Amino acid sequence: MNKEATPSITFRTMNIGDVPAVHRVETDAFTSPWTMGALEQEMLANEYAYYLVAEDPEKIIGYCGAWLVLDECHITNVAVLSAYRGHGIGEALMRQMMQRTARKGARTMTLEARLSNEPALGLYRKLGFKEGGIRRGYYTDNGEDALVMWTELNEDE
Repeated sequence: MNKEATPSITFRTMNIGDVPAVHRVETDAFTSPWTMGALEQEMLANEYAYYLVAEDPEKIIGYCGAWLVLDECHITNVAVLSAYRGHGIGEALMRQMMQRTARKGARTMTLEARLSNEPALGLYRKLGFKEGGIRRGYYTDNGEDALVMWTELNEDE
């Protein structure tokens, strides 16, 4: 995808049939990706799981996962295929998740991000997230610390 292209992106709730495509996004985006089995478990067995996908006219190009527990939304993963990064898709996914989970009753949203992931940290700050603390050695692939961030959600946004 070239930088000038502005594809027609749609967002919808993920379903079990999306797992292979979402797994492709996951393996493209992360050094320690979730397995297909873990994604299937999220869809089939986790009553708190809520996932969205981003699609261009041909395929799933990104996704955002969360756990909705009482009035809190915990973001598990946000990923966009590398060929589609830099076009605001990750931001749009996060905004969709923020709006949809607020309508479902979430009042706060939290997540962890690698301290070295400046693009993600910048996006989260842009979306109103504040720094809440450090989880030491959070990432198992290299022992990197995670920055815990949170924001309040507004149903009207």
